Amino acid sequence: MKARYQYRIYPTPGQRQSLARLFGCVRVVWNDALALCKQSEKLPKNSELQKLCITQAKKTEAREWLTQVSNIPLQQSIADLGVAFKNFFQSRSGKRKGKKVNPPKFKSRRSQQTARFRKGGFKTKTSKVYLAKIGDIKIKWSRPLPSEPTSVTVIKDCAGRYFLSFVVEVDPEIKPPKNPSIGIDLGLKTFASCSNGEKIDSPDYSLLYRKLKRCQRRLAKRERGSKRRERMRVKVAKLNAQIRDKRKDFLHKLSTKVVDENQVIALEDLNVGGMLKNRKLSRAISQAGWHEFRSLCEGKACKHNRDFRVIGRWEPTSQVCSECGYRWGKLDLSVRTIVCVNCGVEHDRDDNASVNIEQAGLKVGVGQTHDVKWTGSACKTSSEAVCGEPSTHREYVQLSLFDAFGITVLVGR
Repeated sequence: MKARYQYRIYPTPGQRQSLARLFGCVRVVWNDALALCKQSEKLPKNSELQKLCITQAKKTEAREWLTQVSNIPLQQSIADLGVAFKNFFQSRSGKRKGKKVNPPKFKSRRSQQTARFRKGGFKTKTSKVYLAKIGDIKIKWSRPLPSEPTSVTVIKDCAGRYFLSFVVEVDPEIKPPKNPSIGIDLGLKTFASCSNGEKIDSPDYSLLYRKLKRCQRRLAKRERGSKRRERMRVKVAKLNAQIRDKRKDFLHKLSTKVVDENQVIALEDLNVGGMLKNRKLSRAISQAGWHEFRSLCEGKACKHNRDFRVIGRWEPTSQVCSECGYRWGKLDLSVRTIVCVNCGVEHDRDDNASVNIEQAGLKVGVGQTHDVKWTGSACKTSSEAVCGEPSTHREYVQLSLFDAFGITVLVGR
C-alpha cells in the first residue's frame, strides 16, 4: 500500500526564489487550464490542455517565462486538475464514497503552494534532495524512507515553512493486539475515555490561543498592503501552525497506540455539525479534532488489519447502565456520576458511555451500524433492557436509609 512521508527542508535564499518561480508557474498553468475547462462545453482531455497551456503558451510573450522551470511539475498540475474533475463527477454521480466533493477552484498565491515531481525530476541523497532546475536542497531526514519514492511534492505553507512529501510503497508490520476490543467516548476536557478505564486528557492550548488572540487583534489594525501587516500575518500563521502541529502530534500518537493495542476499535458517530450550533462550546468542539482522530484510527486500522467500527449516533450510550441495561433517560451535561436505581452501581458518565460503545460495537459487523439519519428500531434500546419509565434531565439518587424498605427517592435537578 502507498503512504506519505513528509520532511522539513531548508532551501537557500536563491533556492527560495527558484521555488517561488516554480510555484507561480504551476499556479498559472492550473488557473489557465481551469479557465479553459469552464469555457468549454465538453471537458478537454489532459493532452489538449497540456498542448494549449504549456507547449503553445511558452511561445507567447505573456507566458514565455514558463520555460524557466522544469516541465514535469507543469504537466503534473494538468494531471492533478483532471483527477480533481474526475473526483467531482464521481462524487456527484454517487460512485465516490464519502462527502460530496466540490469542483476545483482557482489557486491563490496567498494560500499554501505546492508543486509535484515524478521520477526523473528528483533524486534523493544522503543529506540533500535534488530537484530539477532547483538544485540540491538540504533536508532533515527525521526517519528513513521504507522504499524508493515514486513522486515528491514540494510544499510551502502559510507560515513560510518548506516541506517535501514523498509517496512510497510500504508493507505494514502487523503486531498481535494486546486487547480484543475497546470502546472510546470522546469529550472536550477529557479527550478520550476508554472502556478499559484509561482517560486521556486533551493537550493544553491555552497559552498559544492567548498569543494568537492578541496577534489577531494587532493584525486587524494593520493597514492592508503594508509590510507591517504582512509580518503580523506571518506571525499569526506560525501560531496557527504550532497549534495545528501540537494537535496533530497528539492525535497521531493516540491513534497509533489505540490501533496497535486493540483488535476491535469502536467509536460513536458524533453529530459535530449539530454540536457546533452551541455557541458556548462551538470553539472548543471545533478545536478538539474528533473527526481527524476518527479518520486516523480508520486509516491505521485498515493498514494494520484491525476492525474499526462506528456505532450510530442515536445509540443511547449515556442513558443506559452498562451493568444491567437499565435506561434512566437523558441527563444534563453537569451530571458526571450516576447511581443506577436498578442495580445500585455508581458510574462515571464517560466511563459508562465508553463501555456501552464497546458493547454496541461488538454486536455489529465491520463498518457503521446504520445510516446517520435512521431513527428506526436499531437505534433504540431493546425492551428487555428498559425497566421503567425514563426520566428527563433528572438525577437518580438512592438513599441508604430506604434500602431496607426497597424505596427509591427521585430528586429532580
